Amino acid sequence: MALPLTDEDFVRLYTYIHQNYGIDLHKKKMLIVSRLEHSLDEMGYRSFHSYVDDIVSGSRPDLVNPMLVKLTTNYTFFMREQQHFDFMMETVLPWMEQVHQRDKCLAIWSAGCSSGEEPYSISMCLEEYFGSRASVWDTRVLATDISQNVMAHAMKPSYIRDELESLPEGWISKYFVKKSDGEYTVSDAIRRNVIFQPFNLMHPIRWKKRMDLIFCRNVMIYFDQDTKNALVNRFYDATRPGGYLFIGHSEGLGAANVPYDYIKPAIYRKKDNGLR
Repeated sequence: MALPLTDEDFVRLYTYIHQNYGIDLHKKKMLIVSRLEHSLDEMGYRSFHSYVDDIVSGSRPDLVNPMLVKLTTNYTFFMREQQHFDFMMETVLPWMEQVHQRDKCLAIWSAGCSSGEEPYSISMCLEEYFGSRASVWDTRVLATDISQNVMAHAMKPSYIRDELESLPEGWISKYFVKKSDGEYTVSDAIRRNVIFQPFNLMHPIRWKKRMDLIFCRNVMIYFDQDTKNALVNRFYDATRPGGYLFIGHSEGLGAANVPYDYIKPAIYRKKDNGLR
């Protein structure tokens, strides 16, 4: 059954989503209807009006995460945008190893980690880079997302063989375990190296340490320019001198509003100034 979404309810819903989560859907009325109406019908709603009431009033907080999952595309895969991982291995990790020679504690953040392929890819790269030295380094990766649903999948990962095809030769046998149902899960060592935590990127960033490297890829495509600018500035403040920010190749930041130095497409760096 087609459920109508009035202009008034559309404005109320996209305003709530933008104010609370930074996601800009003010031109996406048809997307909202197409992705939500089946769920609303299954939950017994007969109109968008009462559903929007429940969302914006806060009376049904349980509806928010499922809504956000449906309205944002959680499409990801292992080693997505391979150039980033090559640059990390060849340039960023040698710098990080030098900077942290004493404390041997890295600070890497996968912001908007979705179902876990990105932080697990990072963790595998770290294992490859440090090799036998990995045991004396703290290489744990912080992985955050606003959706607890997708993180629940990430913490109990299961993949069919085809989903692993983008990985380098030999990594499947090295970093994955085949289950009795024929699917694959990430090895315990790689899973233990990723710390999952719910986090809304619209909130202040107050981690204990400033980050050496932040991955925030294909997340800001949902944000308007002002929201992007504000988030990038928060990232900048949370980045150590000389640290890096990786964004998605489809995401433009606009040079005039970016405090980082541009390094190459989708890669930015905070000035070092000799500070540690």
